[in-house]
Amino acid sequence: MKHLYSPWRMRYVTSHKQKDGCVFCHVLEVTDSSENLIVYRGERAYAIINRYPYTSGHVMIVPYAHEAKLEDLDQETRAEMMELTSSGAQILEALYKPQGFNIGINLGEAGGAGIEEHIHIHIVPRWVGDTNFMTAVGETRVVPEAVDITWKRIKDAWAKQEK
Repeated sequence: MKHLYSPWRMRYVTSHKQKDGCVFCHVLEVTDSSENLIVYRGERAYAIINRYPYTSGHVMIVPYAHEAKLEDLDQETRAEMMELTSSGAQILEALYKPQGFNIGINLGEAGGAGIEEHIHIHIVPRWVGDTNFMTAVGETRVVPEAVDITWKRIKDAWAKQEK
């Protein structure tokens, strides 16, 4: 089996490539706004809203270094990524009141990585019953909040936390 993804997932991931190359590197070239979806920039890594979220508040922590493997990042970058993951989960807890989280890294195609060449950590707020038949049968995700609104809420909350 070539891809472990359903066809709809690959369609939306590949349909929004702005340029050749890495989307996580290209977003760094744009001023932070609802266009690039970056909510926070640290010294070695940044936080960005997932353009195709599984749930409202789906954030990713991405290193500036273009690396595919955790072991290829320096210790300081790995440490900052974990601190940003912790901060992101706290912010999402306050804003969205989730009942739990999925926090993880998908490595390689077999591991479910949609963007294999640039490692990133997903922070996905979860609620009991937040998945339904729409994704599997209707090839549609139901997310109750527009991504640009999510970006604004989380960016503002992250800025307040930093003060």
